[in-house]
Amino acid sequence: MEFKIPKITAKTKILAVIGDPIEHSMSPTMHNAAIEELNLDYVYVAFHVKSNNLEWACYGFRALDIKGINVTIPHKVEIMKYLNEIDPIAKGIGAINTIKNEDGKLIGKNTDAEGFMKSLEDAGFNPSGKKCLILGCGGAARAISFILAIKAKQIIITDIVPEVMNNLYKNLNEFYSNEEFKESIGIKNTPTFKKIPLNQQALELELKDLDLLVNATPIGMHPNSNSSPLDGLNITLNSNIFVFDAVYNPIKTKLMKDAEKLGCKTLSGIDMLVNQGALAFEWWTGYKPNNKLMKEAAIKKLNIIK
Repeated sequence: MEFKIPKITAKTKILAVIGDPIEHSMSPTMHNAAIEELNLDYVYVAFHVKSNNLEWACYGFRALDIKGINVTIPHKVEIMKYLNEIDPIAKGIGAINTIKNEDGKLIGKNTDAEGFMKSLEDAGFNPSGKKCLILGCGGAARAISFILAIKAKQIIITDIVPEVMNNLYKNLNEFYSNEEFKESIGIKNTPTFKKIPLNQQALELELKDLDLLVNATPIGMHPNSNSSPLDGLNITLNSNIFVFDAVYNPIKTKLMKDAEKLGCKTLSGIDMLVNQGALAFEWWTGYKPNNKLMKEAAIKKLNIIK
């Protein structure tokens, strides 16, 4: 399937993604496919923005009336200081990936978090009251843990870097013990948080009654697709554990393949990628895009066979 750039006129509204580097981004492919199908007078482009030009880029969004902006590495944290308003969950996460321009007012949110939750729910997994373990405590883990905490009973985090793990653990406890924060996101319960070392003994203890295992590390990503974050730990997963891998290239990672052999249900990060994009698209335009079409476009861009 070929996706054509829509006809551009002086009335065409602009959507964009910024990052450094940016050439690898699949966002233009996904969004322009959705724009074409809906026959909207929009175009989605990628801008290579260096860190020293980030503030100027924000002035540019306002001056050029760019309607919506996705933000990728390395700008997700730094750009927050240049925005007018930030969603409460995004404040907790400490990063945004989506901006809406409302008449020069730049509003930031984190659709990575929302996209993850929608992916789980679409796959039939309800995290309410569940015990969840997240491997890795970087940017993806922050988004996932903060959104999971709205519904989950317990969240366990682990990372090979103690400082990163301790920082996330501290932030989760600070925000979810804050009544004002909980009121702002509409919850009353407070989940329990736990941090554990990334070793066989600690993991085996938690896996016994675990409901959800999330890989939020880059381990298993192409070209190192023969790796799994559980390699060398001699761990066997129970068949009732739902396994989510935030890696989307390859679509089916070694972790997922190993888990499926044990009877576990699994979900690829490609769904989170597509859902976060679709949520941003709807927020910007008011139109609900075709998620299936966006996923097909992303897979084609990755040159991956289902």
